[in-house]
Amino acid sequence: MPPRVTIIGAGLAGSEAAWQLAARGIAVRLFEMRPEKHTSAHTGGGFAELVCSNSLRSDQLENAVGLLKEEMRLLGSLVMRAADATRVPAGGALAVDRAAFSAYITNALEQHPLVEIVRAEVTHIPEEPCIIASGPLTSAPLADAIAAAFGAQYLSFYDAVAPIVMADSLNMDVVFRASRYGRGDDYLNCPMDEAQYYAFVSALLAAEKAPMHAFEDEKVFEGCMPVEVMAARGPLTLAHGPMKPMGLRDPRTGRRPFAVVQLRQETQAGTMYNLVGFQTRLKFGEQKRVFGMIPGLEHAAFARYGVMHRNTFLNGPRMLSDCYRARGHEALFFAGQMTGVEGYIESAASGLLAALGMVCALRSAALPTLSSRTAIGALAQYVAHGNLSGQFQPMNVTFGIMEPLPARVRGKRVRNAQLAARALEEVRAFVSSQ
Repeated sequence: MPPRVTIIGAGLAGSEAAWQLAARGIAVRLFEMRPEKHTSAHTGGGFAELVCSNSLRSDQLENAVGLLKEEMRLLGSLVMRAADATRVPAGGALAVDRAAFSAYITNALEQHPLVEIVRAEVTHIPEEPCIIASGPLTSAPLADAIAAAFGAQYLSFYDAVAPIVMADSLNMDVVFRASRYGRGDDYLNCPMDEAQYYAFVSALLAAEKAPMHAFEDEKVFEGCMPVEVMAARGPLTLAHGPMKPMGLRDPRTGRRPFAVVQLRQETQAGTMYNLVGFQTRLKFGEQKRVFGMIPGLEHAAFARYGVMHRNTFLNGPRMLSDCYRARGHEALFFAGQMTGVEGYIESAASGLLAALGMVCALRSAALPTLSSRTAIGALAQYVAHGNLSGQFQPMNVTFGIMEPLPARVRGKRVRNAQLAARALEEVRAFVSSQ
């Protein structure tokens, strides 16, 4: 009978790993330090708490993250089961009610007879088989223990959180419902004319930012960049980025606005909305003032202001091998953002694959053979075999890291659809072989 596996951290990666192991008859001891000790970003004690956004991004197979989600569904993902059960309207994206999502996963693990939950901080690497999924805000003692064990340098980057506003405080005489290109009406849109846009950008650039701590630096991850950092790159950066008006028409004028701020539903009841792409580290008072310049948000009540926090990750190519296994260790795996994957779904996928790897390690079998033709396999391959120059950076799943098709295919959507079909065929075959 295989030994018990210790999992450190009950975020998306740790929760997914615990479920996968327990589903295969392996006893799990799941450590979660909250609510005994909190991080600078989390607010509750539930598992798999989403702190940056409630969106799990595209649910379309022609998008790499949509493909990754479908692969995870085929592999029996708890995170995907919870997401599908608690989704809220978001057009072609998959967004969830955060509280309901966390509660679903917490309850599933608490009720599983093979999962023992321990609410305590872990400050060392256990000697028994272990998956470390302590997240990008790993506590200092455990981070020190990992650094001491591997002698590797840590890298840090910044992750910024978008504000949330109350739905009943919005000016619906200005705000209109629509998704881009007529794909439903799941988003609220705040239209700007040219003068309003440039006035907003000017105020944003002049706004006072929250001070940075002594241990922090200016590194930012391109995929979760603060809105004020984007604005500083050029006067039209936001109009071509999170505020792009493409595919939208203001029903009051019948014309496309110069720029648009989109709001995405935060809860199933539709009581709160977050500002899409508006991660920020502006001071709270400045957020209220500057974001209040957005048409429709003049009197917005903020349920949560945007914040910015440090994230820490491993140099994956130097420290990790296939399936996120620690180099030189038979039964020690890592999972989640600390491995160098970026994004909620990518984190959960790493936990799923790390768990499958742990099952093989416990049975002295070869590691799972999900190749880079699949999204889940390609992401793990990127982390294990990416740039060895010391410039390794976090990565979202993209078709660009997957093995290309043997022959050139014209048309991005057609090519992506063929990549997705090939990937799903491999995953289905893998599931059938288990």
